[in-house]
Parts: sequence; C-alpha cells; structure tokens
Amino acid sequence: MDHGIPLRERLIDVGVELVLTEGTGALGLREIARRAGVSHGAPRRWFPTHHALLSAIAHRGFADLAGRFAAATAGTGAGSPREQVRALAGAYVGYALEHRGMFELMFRHDLLDSTGQQDTGQPRLRDSTQPLFRLLVSLVSRCREDGDGDAEVIAAALWAGLHGTAQLWGWGSLPLALGDGREELVGRIVDAVLDAHLGRAADA
Repeated sequence: MDHGIPLRERLIDVGVELVLTEGTGALGLREIARRAGVSHGAPRRWFPTHHALLSAIAHRGFADLAGRFAAATAGTGAGSPREQVRALAGAYVGYALEHRGMFELMFRHDLLDSTGQQDTGQPRLRDSTQPLFRLLVSLVSRCREDGDGDAEVIAAALWAGLHGTAQLWGWGSLPLALGDGREELVGRIVDAVLDAHLGRAADA
C-alpha cells in the first residue's frame, strides 16, 4: 500500500479493490481501515458515515462505466441511434459480468448516500448516474421518432431488462433456464431486450 497517497483516496482505493475481488459483503468500515493501515476511526475524518464511503467507492464504478459508454459510442462512429443503444447495452452488460461486485454496489441505494445529504464536499452520487440515464433516454427518443410512447419510461424499461439480464446471467439463472451457458447467448438476449422495447432493427 502506497502511504504517499492521501488517506481519502487510499480508503477509496482499498474499497474498490475489496469490492472487485470479494464483493459488497467485504466492505466493512473496519476492514477497509485495516487494509489502508489506519485505525478504524480514521475514515470518519473524511467520511462521516459508512454510506458516504461506499458512495465514494461507487462513484469510481460509475466513472468507469461512463468511460466505457464513451468508448462504446465512439466505436460506432456516426452510427444510428439504434446502433448506439446496442453499443451502450453491450458495454453495460459486459461491465456487469466483468465487475459483479462493483456493479452490485453501484445500484444498492440502500447502502449508498445517493442524494448527497451527508456533507462530504463531494458531488452527489445522483449526479454521476443521471447523465448516463439521460443519454439512454435521448437515444431511445431518437429511435422512436414516431412519438409512440414515453421515451423516459421506455428507457427505464429497457434499462431494467438489461440489468435483469446481467444479474440473472451472473447468478447462473439464465444459463440454467436455457440449458446453455455459452457467453454468445448473452448478446442474443441483449438483442431480444432491445427488440422488445425498440422494435426490431431495420436490417433484422
């Protein structure tokens, strides 16, 4: 552990490593402090509550996911809105399966200070999540230029479908139900989720 790193960042670094390797159950305040090489009361200087520290850890996850979204949409070039949604969907489910512990933490709002009510001097977690959802809403709206339906509700339903796909595959439920654990099936399920909410692609 590099003790030249400021304590606040060191605590977050430890938390990120823990959640990536051992899951959300390992994110006890005492364990994070122990691995950071400080007393169990030291984190309170920077994080008034356990929720505030977990939120800072989740911020890292959302920053990583936002970077993947940017890379995915850049990879589509001047692709259609539908192609961009597919790229985002693949990045989202891929991140979930690659970083299951962090993915779980990011959406466990019972563990997080999502509204920034704790005075930590840091941006609210909501400010990290809303731009990603607004991007999806914008793309969904452009996919449905006929105005059929509420783009925000459709985007929320699409997100729920993708999130459920990621969780059920990660838990082994979908491979069990399908009798097939081949990873290429995940992409087909993602395509089916998009078809269900956006209609079939023009070239399908």
